[in-house]
Formats: sequence, structure tokens, C-alpha cells
Amino acid sequence: MEMDTKVLDRNAEWFGVATEQLMENAGKAVAEEAKKLPYERWLVVCGSGNNGGDGYVAARYIKNCVVVAVSKPKTQLAMKNYRRAKAEGIPVYKYEKESFQKLLQESDAVIDAMLGVGIKGQLKQPYREIVEMLNSANKFILSVDVPTGLGSDVALKADLTVTFHFVKEGMEGKSGKIVVADIGIPKEAEEEVGIGDLLYYPKPDKKSHKGENGIVAVIGGGPYTGAPALAALAALRTGCDLAYVCTPSAISHIISSFSPNLIVKGMNGEIFSLGNIAEIEEMVAKADAILVGPGLGNDEETMKACRKFFEEYAGKKLIVVDADAIAALKDMDCGGKTIVTPHAGEFKKLTGIELPDNIEERKKLVMKEAAKINATILLKGYVDIISDGHSIKINRMHNEAMTAGGTGDVLAGICTALLAKKAKPFHAACMAAFINGMAGNMVYEEKSYGLVASDLLEKIPEVIRDFI
Repeated sequence: MEMDTKVLDRNAEWFGVATEQLMENAGKAVAEEAKKLPYERWLVVCGSGNNGGDGYVAARYIKNCVVVAVSKPKTQLAMKNYRRAKAEGIPVYKYEKESFQKLLQESDAVIDAMLGVGIKGQLKQPYREIVEMLNSANKFILSVDVPTGLGSDVALKADLTVTFHFVKEGMEGKSGKIVVADIGIPKEAEEEVGIGDLLYYPKPDKKSHKGENGIVAVIGGGPYTGAPALAALAALRTGCDLAYVCTPSAISHIISSFSPNLIVKGMNGEIFSLGNIAEIEEMVAKADAILVGPGLGNDEETMKACRKFFEEYAGKKLIVVDADAIAALKDMDCGGKTIVTPHAGEFKKLTGIELPDNIEERKKLVMKEAAKINATILLKGYVDIISDGHSIKINRMHNEAMTAGGTGDVLAGICTALLAKKAKPFHAACMAAFINGMAGNMVYEEKSYGLVASDLLEKIPEVIRDFI
């Protein structure tokens, strides 16, 4: 709930609406609802975060009010609006229990702008005692976004809640009357992938050690050698600790030569076959996420091996399926733990459906088919479409030079890394589409139509540094 709100705010800024403007619109919406009510003297209680910032804005528009600051504003925007409220003559008092009780007694109604969706665990003091006082005060209470303490053992009993953009989880029946206010979040912020989605990137703990930030295994190669190497290197550049490449022995030395950072496990034979599955059990067991497909080819024996592998591991392990291996997933239940990364032709092999050009029609079909196989589908195209059968987003972050061979292998490697780092499949796919596309755009600025897939590998860390 908290993350969804932060993602929307950050994406709104990405798509051209500043967070400061959203706060202004939010506070104004609260004030407008307050003015409809038959109360003259308002007590506005503000916390230290952006929920408090909304309260300071509301106070400016209400005017006939006093503000109690529970603690000093800790965000830049909350501080800015705290100062604006004071500059416009709104009385602002520091919280002290005795004076608060007096101000509460003198007021007709209260605006609760203490804590929004970001609280974790139970309420701490002085918020807990303030909520207890307000609940026993017999005053009308209007909460901002969500009632303070929602979901904890001591929550504010609001008569009215003005929430923003959408009703938050757990609000129904616990927030009084709910008014959903449009505060100007552009539809793109919700429908398209933006920098806000990168908030789901699992950052490493400073005390973590090798292996705790993701181990991937790539099952690929045979007819082709570059694809599995690109995917594995992309996973490492996305922040994974270790990347295993399980590949036929006939080409394992070639893949090893691409980078000393790859741990290459040779499998008997020249192509991936049924007998290889037992050979790689150890690597599969160690891996947090597995990528199947890059460079495997579509030999009948390989397709049987892919099908057998999915029957054994789909729904048990986190898996990304790319390239020719996609066809082997047809009619399977992936257990909600799989990302599939087809282009239109591979989507047809998976589903039997030839996709129309119309984006809205494509979205409906991708969502339907994702639900059918219980997986997240990242459909690659001039507009990427990502759905897990419940949620759906599109990604426009790429360029026409990214038709170069291998960019899809890089994308699949990024997806696998994010899964291995414990991002949820839908979030991993959204982030991967953005990171891959942004890396491609950075390369495009330098090399134009001369972009090649290996160029993206060096830009992935730049995207992570600049946007995460």
C-alpha cells in the first residue's frame, strides 16, 4: 500500500507532474471537503512526513484553524509547507499534551494529517496518546489519505477520510465515509512503467555476503553461444552475486571465454536434452532464479527437455522463459513464479494467437493469457506489455535500434536477476523492461543505429546508479 503510493508519486513526477503540485492539490482537496461541513474552528494535527505536508496545505486553504505539529517536518516538502502556513499567519503549535487538550476542547472538528500509508507496526508515542485522546473527544474527525494507525491495534476512528487517487487496502469499514480525490496524477503514472517502479528494486544489505543478493542459473546455448553469455552477464550487471551457465560441453569453453565472471557448467552432448536435467540439479538447487532458453535452439529433443524441466520445476522455482523455450510452456500452469518474455511470433507459439496491432486489444489478450498460464508475460514490441493476469502496464522506454540481436537476451538476464533478488515477478518484469530500455537509450545517444546488445551491459549499472 505504502509502496504503491510512492510509486505513483514518483511516476507522476517522471511523467511531468511534480510531487509538490500533488501535495498542493491534495491539501486543497482536503480543505474543500472540510469547508462543506458545518464546522467553523478546525484543529489540524500534522505529522512529520508528507501526510503532515498535506495538512499544512489544507490549513492554508481553510484559514480558520490552528495547527499542532506533532514533530518537526522531516521531508523537504513538508518543511516547505510548514513554513508557508506560518508565513500566511496560521497559528502553528508544537505538540504538548496539556496545551493540545485545550486546543482540542476549543475546536469544532479535527483534521488528522499525522501518519499516512507508511506506518509499520504499532503506533509510537506521542502518536498513540494523541489517537487515544481524539477517539474519546467526541469531535468530528477528517483523516487525510488514511486514518492514522490504520491496521494497528490503536487506530483513529475517522468520520470522513479524503483519500487520493484510489481507496487503499484495509480502508473499507474503518475510515468513515470515504471520498476519493483526484489530485492530478496522470494516467501514465499508473498505466506505464516509470522510475517509480524502480522503488521495488531490492537493495543489498550492507552486511550481506556472497550469494545473499541473488544467484542465477542460465540454461542455454548449443546452436548459439552469445545469447546465454549476454543473459548471464546482464544478470551480474543488475546486481546478482553469482551467475551459472549450464550449457552443452561442446561450446562451454567458448562461453567461458566471454568473461571470467561466469561459472560455466558443461552438460553432455551438443544440445540440451532430457539426460542433462539430472546433470544440472546441483546448479538449479543453488540458484534463486533460473533462465531457460537463450541460444538453446528448437531441436525436438531440446523442446522435450524444456517441457520436462518445466513439469519438474514450474511453480517450485522462480523461472524466466525466453526464446525457443517459450513454446514448451504451452498449456502449462506456471504456479505464479514464472516470467515469460515473448515477441509476437513466440506469443503465437505459446498461445496460438496472432496478435493484432492495436495496443488496447493486445493488452486484453496478454492479460487473459497471463491469467491462463498463471505467469507474468512481458510481451516485447514497439510498446512492451506486461501482465500477470491481474495487473497490467506498458513500457515505452526503448528505441528502434534495439531490434539488434541479443537485446532480448539482456532483458531476460535482467528479469532473472531481479527475481533472484526477491522482487515479485510482475515488479521484476516492469523494472527489467525499464532498465533494459533506458540502457538501450543511453547507448543510442552515443552509437545511434550502431547499437549492439553487448553495449547495454555497461549501461545497466548506470541506470541502477542514476535511478535507484
